[in-house]
Amino acid sequence: MTNKLRFQAIAIALAVMIPAIATAAESLGNFSFDFYGQVRADLFYNSRSNSETVDGLFYMYPRDHEYDSFGNDLNAKPDGSLYTMYSRLGVNITGPSIANGKIATSGCVEIDFRGGGTNYYMIRLRQAYFNLAWRKSQLLVGQTWHPFYGDVAPEILNLNMGAPYQPFSRAPQIRYRLTDRNFRLTATLLWQSQYLSAGPANSINGTTASSKSQSFIKNSCVPEITVGIDYKNDKWIAGIGADLTSIVPRTQAEFEDAQTGESKVAKVTERITSVSAEAHIKYKSGKWLVAGKTVLGNNFTQASGVGGYAITSIDNVTGEQQYAPVKVSSTWLNIAYGSKLRPALFFGYLKNLGAGETILDNKVIGSGIGEGLGQLATATAELTYNIPHWKFGAEYMLCNAWYGTVGNNGKVSGTHSVMNHRVVMTAIFQF
Repeated sequence: MTNKLRFQAIAIALAVMIPAIATAAESLGNFSFDFYGQVRADLFYNSRSNSETVDGLFYMYPRDHEYDSFGNDLNAKPDGSLYTMYSRLGVNITGPSIANGKIATSGCVEIDFRGGGTNYYMIRLRQAYFNLAWRKSQLLVGQTWHPFYGDVAPEILNLNMGAPYQPFSRAPQIRYRLTDRNFRLTATLLWQSQYLSAGPANSINGTTASSKSQSFIKNSCVPEITVGIDYKNDKWIAGIGADLTSIVPRTQAEFEDAQTGESKVAKVTERITSVSAEAHIKYKSGKWLVAGKTVLGNNFTQASGVGGYAITSIDNVTGEQQYAPVKVSSTWLNIAYGSKLRPALFFGYLKNLGAGETILDNKVIGSGIGEGLGQLATATAELTYNIPHWKFGAEYMLCNAWYGTVGNNGKVSGTHSVMNHRVVMTAIFQF
């Protein structure tokens, strides 16, 4: 090919490509991207072993006494470590409007390095959703915070953000919001991904042993449903919410033939439906923050809560079981003052209120209550130093758990105290 032919070929290619590139650039120009994130390091110490996830970063409550053959408490041992896995990256996306400018479009994708299970320091999806906004209403589809987490959450250093007193979960959902003046109505359908309901550890003959799984709501074919209403102005947020969760613990059961003694498997139709509620309030003005929330959770373990449900009856022929949810009341209060130098206090209290009816074997399927946890109280004091793009802080926590014997109504009696002292030191570079 001569130089002239080469030039002509290049000119033709550019003539075809330039309009396409220009069109793509013009289309991309209708989008705006706001990147954000943080590099975070957490150093912590505990005076004893605890119920926790993420190798101790996500703290729940101290474990009960567990004695060896010589009467030594196996859980009376300190632990601590330094982690950076909760560093994160995210992007808020504003897209072009549609329907002749009547609908604004936006979205968000956010990741951290929490991983899953015991595979830490792997990329984990935190949030991924798109949002369609009309003048007074919005429709969100994707994964984001549970409505019970909402706009009122403790501002503390501990990564649990007040759990198990504060509901903590991000979930796949379809959320509709209607805003009129200072009032906002929210209705949401939710499924489960990383934060799961508790249920029988064995899908056939499991009874009181428990685990967490997506199968319980997947087999239900009924999403979690929440509704809530909020009042908001420049200084105040106040609102209430209700949640309905309906899960299927098992689809088959193992039973023994009364005549032959042979072990058989039967298809069963099991379901437990429970309703939870919450109320919240927040005041933020100048350097002051005062916030609080109270939750009545019924089998609300999918939001990092304590509780579960219990077996109330078993069919002698098929092995099909009936269940009752355990009620758990939790309340927290957060007070902070300052900007550059900011002291803060956090208080939380949780109590097992029982199942409200007779349960079998005095056992609960779930977390915390099934282990004999009757009450839980936490108090923390922290001090943070805040300058643009940086936060340094230290927090001391005193957490006291009362363990005892689970009665035939799911309540716990004859309790004894178990205490943990926790210290957290955090450095965050924000961008």
